Amino acid sequence: MNSSTGKATAILRIALGFGFLYAGLDKALDLAGTGAFSAVGFLKFGTLGAYTGSNPKVVVNPTHDLWVALANNGTLMPIINTLVVFGELAIGAALILGLATRFAGIMGALLTGLFFVASWSFATGFINEDFLYTALAAYLAYVGAGAVWGLDGVLARTQLLAKTPLRVFVA
Repeated sequence: MNSSTGKATAILRIALGFGFLYAGLDKALDLAGTGAFSAVGFLKFGTLGAYTGSNPKVVVNPTHDLWVALANNGTLMPIINTLVVFGELAIGAALILGLATRFAGIMGALLTGLFFVASWSFATGFINEDFLYTALAAYLAYVGAGAVWGLDGVLARTQLLAKTPLRVFVA
């Protein structure tokens, strides 16, 4: 990766990291003032799905029943709520720092990929916000975006991780 491509990729990595970090902080600290975070509302009512011209009251998402079942599971919901907040905070911090960027990118793509499938919102076309976040996170993982302006680049230049399986998580 040449210097300007590396810097541009680092800027994308940091920007996506701030997006994840802010989303996690908003949920953890209730920055919007809407009360404690719970994914129950989204899982029950944000997973109906939409197509261009579809009736907003008709379920078009083939995975809707799965998400509603999760929302109704009192044992799993506290775990899901914690994982969403922790995941957004950890992914955001890791991407900003450029630390374990491949792992953070994979986890970010997994998280936003699940949001993409759960929301099933194609009223404005197949390419939506969650799809773009998923694609960007996957790209950052693929290219090892922590090599430029990130701690992965520092670690890669040391012998610290040279002989450990953890080296696959850094650039």
